Amino acid sequence: MLTSGVILLNGGLLSPNPGLIFWTTVSFVIVMLILRKLAWGPIISALEEREKGIQSSIDRAHSAKDEAEEILRKNRELLAKADAESDKIIREGKEYGEKLRAGIAEKAQAEATKMISMAKEEIEQEKRRALDVLRNEVAELAVMGAEKIIKTSLDADMQKKIVDSMIQDLSTKRN
Repeated sequence: MLTSGVILLNGGLLSPNPGLIFWTTVSFVIVMLILRKLAWGPIISALEEREKGIQSSIDRAHSAKDEAEEILRKNRELLAKADAESDKIIREGKEYGEKLRAGIAEKAQAEATKMISMAKEEIEQEKRRALDVLRNEVAELAVMGAEKIIKTSLDADMQKKIVDSMIQDLSTKRN
């Protein structure tokens, strides 16, 4: 042992030893084969599965993003249609209101014209009735006056008395 310790101290590790190199290489190859069989297969398959999972997640994220963009586009189209429809409804409502207002104003004008013509007709009828009543009274007075004139002689005093009598009769009839 002492000799091997001296070899180690005298630079034995620094000098190439073919046996050591051989056994180190054999040990390394055996460890590599064991690791390949036992560790790298599962590690690589786990890494591949992880990569597939990540790729699947990325694909789903892209798909979800595309769907979201499509839904957003459709929502914008629907919103634009709804805005156009609401504008149309408002415009139609205003047009209907204007037509309704014009119709009501026209009906009111026609009704006012009708009422005015009816009032004028009523006034004309009342005027005719009043004239008829007045004619009847004048005719009656004329007949009464003529009757009195015929019954009595026509001197000046008598004529005055007849006119005064007619005036009194006229005022009593009116009261």
